[in-house]
Amino acid sequence: MSDQYSPKSTTKTVYLIRHGETDFNRQGVVQGSGVDSDLNELGRIQAEAFFQYYQHITFDKVYTSGLKRTHQSVHKFLQKNLPWEQHKGLNEISWGVREGKIPNSRDNEYYKVLIDSWIAGEINTPSEGGESPADVIARQKPVIDLILSRPEEETILIAMHGRAIRILLTLLLERPLNEMDTFDHANLCLYKLVYDYKTSSFTLELACDITHLKGISL
Repeated sequence: MSDQYSPKSTTKTVYLIRHGETDFNRQGVVQGSGVDSDLNELGRIQAEAFFQYYQHITFDKVYTSGLKRTHQSVHKFLQKNLPWEQHKGLNEISWGVREGKIPNSRDNEYYKVLIDSWIAGEINTPSEGGESPADVIARQKPVIDLILSRPEEETILIAMHGRAIRILLTLLLERPLNEMDTFDHANLCLYKLVYDYKTSSFTLELACDITHLKGISL
């Protein structure tokens, strides 16, 4: 934080959402950083519902990954001409050679073994041709450091991806990376966090909240 800047507030409020549904989500196709899919009809309805519920919030900046399903999830906010930055560091994990495919039984067993190894603490183990959780958190951290270096942005919206959010939450809440699967996610769910500049720590206020989706047929 710059010595020249005296923020009105000593906190930053972060609204962290997962993108809305895509056809690949519905079909069970593996989506990673190498799959740049669009929201489907339900995903667009979810995005609209989130906008209607939270449009009263004065966001100082919108941050997204480099993938269009996150851009489409905050489209209505961007139409309000809010400042927007996209960062590839916020992209979904790369699942490597199995991205874009519907998993067969052998693939499902592969993913189970891989994720079990991460839970067991082997966070440097990458998927075949892809990334490890440690790889992802390493590229997320510079983006978060950048965001936190801007205390004038007191309320921000970040749109990301399921596994990437799980990984990021361990960083923000200072939890071991192998505990990432303790965080749930759903399409267009919300995690709300508050960062205190005095203590340099985050507090979690809402977790995987989908109140804004009430009444939408899933």
